[in-house]
Amino acid sequence: MDEDRRGFLTDLLTTASPSGFESAGQRVWLDYVRAFADDVWTDDYGNAVAVHEGGADASIAFTGHADEIGYIVRNITDDGFLRIGSIGGADRTVSQGQHVTVHGDESVPGVIGQTAIHLRDREDESYEDIAEQFVDVGADDEEEARELVEIGDPVTVETRVRDLHGTKVAARGMDNRVGTWSAAEGLRAAVERDVDATVYAVSTVQEEVGVQGAKMVGFGLEPDAAIAVDVTHATDNPDIPGKRTGPVELGAGPVVSRGSANHPSIVDLAREAAGDADVDVQLQATGTRTGTDADAFYTSRSGIPSLNLGIPNRYMHTPVEVIDTDDLDAAAELLGAVAERAADAAPFGVDLS
Repeated sequence: MDEDRRGFLTDLLTTASPSGFESAGQRVWLDYVRAFADDVWTDDYGNAVAVHEGGADASIAFTGHADEIGYIVRNITDDGFLRIGSIGGADRTVSQGQHVTVHGDESVPGVIGQTAIHLRDREDESYEDIAEQFVDVGADDEEEARELVEIGDPVTVETRVRDLHGTKVAARGMDNRVGTWSAAEGLRAAVERDVDATVYAVSTVQEEVGVQGAKMVGFGLEPDAAIAVDVTHATDNPDIPGKRTGPVELGAGPVVSRGSANHPSIVDLAREAAGDADVDVQLQATGTRTGTDADAFYTSRSGIPSLNLGIPNRYMHTPVEVIDTDDLDAAAELLGAVAERAADAAPFGVDLS
């Protein structure tokens, strides 16, 4: 991955963007895509769109979701601690003992408290629910805490982007900065190829709380097809339960999903484009739902032919998610190849003749 693209990924990963509070992250994304898009715009909830205007009567959207999981201040105690709730699928087993930032009018540092091992009941090592956990910002009492934060302020874990061996990178929020990165870079690839199809790059909001932004965009944008890029579980680390093990590995390429939301025509388009571009892809079965924005796009309007394209990710919904940047480069190349074929492949409906 070259320096410019890696810098963009790092900027996305270091900008807090919890569901419902995505504005700062969306600004980073928009500033980047303006350099090569024909136009950019946002809707009332902050979904962001950039477009390459093609001459053919065919359009395809590459999408990722901007939001990340986190916490929200739901109460302030008499002694100045913050009781929190979840934003999205926060994992209670990894939250305590973490540095956090409360995002109010100004950023406020804090920690999620964890009673010392010496003082805990060693016979009860269960994990407290998020609602029973608390943030310590150093305030002496409620009055002092209320000078710093308000009810409803979002909270994110404070981590750093760290290079591991080779091309692997660890950070919080890979879910789904890698998707919005891929959507932007797929658009850039389409622009560089000057493809005939109109290509949209979309950074949606509020996926982690019910694919809400994709519902809005699918209705308003109404592309002929959509590819939702999101993380998918890499199952190549040693603690995956046997019944959960599968074929997805880091560094083996983006993952084409089959089943449920994944339209056969778009699956075929992606696989054929990958072959032409010499991009390795992996396959994944999604028999009931994808759990991504694809689930919203394919039921929008009268049905938008959709595909979930996965980026392998270890340790999802923890502060140490791990991806391989080779998979991101491959995803961008694949999306560019899809864009190049899209005009000829349209229309995308199932052929029942």
